[in-house]
Amino acid sequence: MEKRHRILLIIALVLLPVLAYFHLTIGQIQLSSADFYNAFFNYSDSETGQLLVREFRLPRLIMAIVAGSSLAIAGMLMQTLFKNPLAGPYILGINSGASIAVALGTLSGISMFSSNIGLIGLALIGALVFGFIVLGFSLFVRNSLSLLLVGIMIGSFTSAITSLLQTISSADSLKVFTIWGMGSLQQVELSQIGIITVFFILGIFFSFFLIKPLNALVLGENASLLLGVPVKNLRIIIIVITALLAGLVTAFCGPIAFVGLAIPNLCKMLFKTQQHLVLLLGNILLGALFLISCDILVQGLEPFILVPINVITSIVGAPFVIFIILKRLA
Repeated sequence: MEKRHRILLIIALVLLPVLAYFHLTIGQIQLSSADFYNAFFNYSDSETGQLLVREFRLPRLIMAIVAGSSLAIAGMLMQTLFKNPLAGPYILGINSGASIAVALGTLSGISMFSSNIGLIGLALIGALVFGFIVLGFSLFVRNSLSLLLVGIMIGSFTSAITSLLQTISSADSLKVFTIWGMGSLQQVELSQIGIITVFFILGIFFSFFLIKPLNALVLGENASLLLGVPVKNLRIIIIVITALLAGLVTAFCGPIAFVGLAIPNLCKMLFKTQQHLVLLLGNILLGALFLISCDILVQGLEPFILVPINVITSIVGAPFVIFIILKRLA
């Protein structure tokens, strides 16, 4: 790892706790240092300040870190797999698959699908199915633009099915799904953080085993095969990890756009490398920093207007993606 890469990673690592602290302290209700200390070491649910930190602000912060890092890594994996900087779990329909699976569970009114395991299971199955559909199309559609159009069509198809489900669902189920569909980090409860963290760590852990194969894949499939990389198995593993990470976030936060598309490209621009150890660490940190920053903005706007996190990520991410497209065409 080059010295420049280490410096950038250290800067991002230092910024993370700074932004995390600011995220915890921002809000309409001012909290004291004692509230934070007691919330962690001497918790009492009868104290409003401690309750606010423990039950609302801390889960929201953890989810911002998990969601930002997960989507950024998923985007990096997709872009390397399809050799396309415009690939990502949102654009290629992975998020759409998770969304329609959660919609089927939520709008059906079956209580089993509303549990933590039920939500994760549905989102993972939906993301996996649509991930393999996109992978199947990629074997026949070699043109990058055509593959992106396929992903957009898949998204349109799932949106149509979801709209149909909404018309026949009950009012209570529809309300739950509508709130979920806006995209929010506030829906996560402290009791859910444990299982979310376990799945997140699993996704990160297995991603580190792909560093050498991913570095080889950059050279092309033929070169990868000559280097002994089992490309077919690698594709499947990448789709599974992407489905796990993107499905996890979609299940608990709803669809969050552009993080998985913009952050991997930003990471490559900053680090100027194809070395996936650097890119993996960079995406973990930059993804977390980006989503924490977006949520700080959401909380800052709360006294005036309630803005879903998806709106902020789209406002910031969309112009950046347009810049990437124009840069490729130049």
